[in-house]
Amino acid sequence: MDAQDYLGGKEERDEALIEEARKLFSGPVTFLKSAPDLKFLPDPTAPEIAFCGRSNVGKSSLLNALTGRKAIARTSVTPGRTQELNFFEVGEPLNFRLVDMPGYGFAKAPLAIVEKWRRLVRDYLRGRVVLKRNLLLVDSRHGVKAVDAEMMKMLDEAAVGYRIVLTKADKIKATELEKVHAETLAEARKHPAAFPFVHVTSSEKGLGIAELRAAVLGDSRL
Repeated sequence: MDAQDYLGGKEERDEALIEEARKLFSGPVTFLKSAPDLKFLPDPTAPEIAFCGRSNVGKSSLLNALTGRKAIARTSVTPGRTQELNFFEVGEPLNFRLVDMPGYGFAKAPLAIVEKWRRLVRDYLRGRVVLKRNLLLVDSRHGVKAVDAEMMKMLDEAAVGYRIVLTKADKIKATELEKVHAETLAEARKHPAAFPFVHVTSSEKGLGIAELRAAVLGDSRL
């Protein structure tokens, strides 16, 4: 199944933007800093695109695929361990920043850790004026789970526009993927801040990566 099977409606494949994004991401992409608290955030001098998702959803793999690097974003041995906002700068001169948000849905984490995560994420979403878009990653093998719905509600309340990105699309059959895609799109349409389009990706196979790069570049210019 090709990524173009999912393109249409309000969003079409923009070849010029795809090529521009490819060139941009093939250039300098560097880690800037980790921020365990809002006081450690970098100065809001560039647009930001944030990535969030359940622990083990494939967020690090997707960031690596988007940037064409093998390990710009480290995968954690223990899902849910990273409880910081990680900032990466794209382009030289600086074009925009990618923000890797801490994963959620970790069942074994102490309540204090969970509350710290909620506070950090909620305050960042509500107060970051340079945040242009959030990408909410959902495992295509499971679809939108309760913890994803909670995150969508938090994004709605913060009035942060977000795209839903299905990950690991190569891990399920095409018929199952179509079903999950349709169900996820229906769920997105229930949320005021959700973009009415669902991206389908596979970091391992490269499915949908070029289109998502272009979307990120376009969103950074909002």
